[in-house]
Amino acid sequence: MMERDAFNDLCAGFRGAQHVVQWGNADVWKVGGKVFAIAGWNEGRDAYTFKVTRLAYEVLHDQPGIRPAPYLASRGMSWLQVHGDPGLPDAALAEHIRESYDMALARLTRKARAELGIGEVS
Repeated sequence: MMERDAFNDLCAGFRGAQHVVQWGNADVWKVGGKVFAIAGWNEGRDAYTFKVTRLAYEVLHDQPGIRPAPYLASRGMSWLQVHGDPGLPDAALAEHIRESYDMALARLTRKARAELGIGEVS
């Protein structure tokens, strides 16, 4: 499973990404105030939480090492948590985190994106 430093390096590379530590020492990554990824929340072992499309949620939510994200998925949102083995290969996890970032970015207003130096999103 991806190391926490690699997770943080990945998230830090996204334009306009902001890091805060909250919710019991979790690394929380946001863009324009919208959360897109979280590392933490798993009894002494790293777990990675991110938003997914409804289709990805349906396909992945019951795979070994993956579960609906505590607190977030219980409110009807499409968030998953990779919490154990086999989970996802690092490349697949990175792609899902990138898609989560893109979804958060797409929800920002033009003004908010402009303040972050980010133009239109596709």
